[in-house]
Amino acid sequence: MTEHHDHSAARAGIDAAVARLTAAAADRTPCAPVREFLGADDLDSAYEVQRRIAAARSSAGARVAGAKIGLTAPVVQQQFGVFQPDFGVLFDDMVHAHTEPLALGRFLQPRVEGEIAFVLGHDLDRPGATVADVLRATDFVLPAIEIVDSRIAGWDLAITDTVADNASSGAVVLGTTPCPLSGLDLSRTGMVLQRDGEPVSFGAGHACLGSPVVAVAWLAREMARRQQPLRAGDVIMSGALGPMVPVTEPGRYRLVLDGMGEVETVIETFDEEGTK
Repeated sequence: MTEHHDHSAARAGIDAAVARLTAAAADRTPCAPVREFLGADDLDSAYEVQRRIAAARSSAGARVAGAKIGLTAPVVQQQFGVFQPDFGVLFDDMVHAHTEPLALGRFLQPRVEGEIAFVLGHDLDRPGATVADVLRATDFVLPAIEIVDSRIAGWDLAITDTVADNASSGAVVLGTTPCPLSGLDLSRTGMVLQRDGEPVSFGAGHACLGSPVVAVAWLAREMARRQQPLRAGDVIMSGALGPMVPVTEPGRYRLVLDGMGEVETVIETFDEEGTK
């Protein structure tokens, strides 16, 4: 009886979290944390919330384009007081190209990060995926900017809040010049993120679980374990290389990665329909 009651309570908590986050996204109004429904550390329930919201987006016509890793860099973990990585789903309508303007109004509480994106040439579907598997499966890497966002008011997050909220995802901007992994030591790749020409964030690949390759191996194992394996063609955002930067007004953000080139995004004040 107790087990049945616990199961029912967990299901009710998942339903409540899905409803709250879905309403916050639809109303464009940040909501209270969902850990009151899920607890602060029940990752399985939080990923079930994420899965249900993602399934609703897929049913509405969005296509899965890949995945993102969150909370890899110690400096970002310190910013939130959450000390383990997580993942979220990338949809095609979240992926944008170098210099493509984005509307500030599409986001609720945006912050910008510099990252390295992996594009897979082969499936990474084994629960025991290794760094060697990641290197073999990667077609190329790209400089990338992630605009993280949270439906949770004030970024007041426990791990279950950000997991349920699709790892606080917003949009990604990809560079257009592919780099082969051969000969690149991503752990030593330095990063500078500029806003309107002024440096606002510095970092390097070793901040990302020691190397972005290590982070992607973690992701491959975790997603295979949760029956959401990575597939050929997926875009993988491998995690922040330095501190995230709040976006409070329009601006031009430019990421420069040592030996990999750069990527730029322009955040403007036009609305979703494109009027200024």
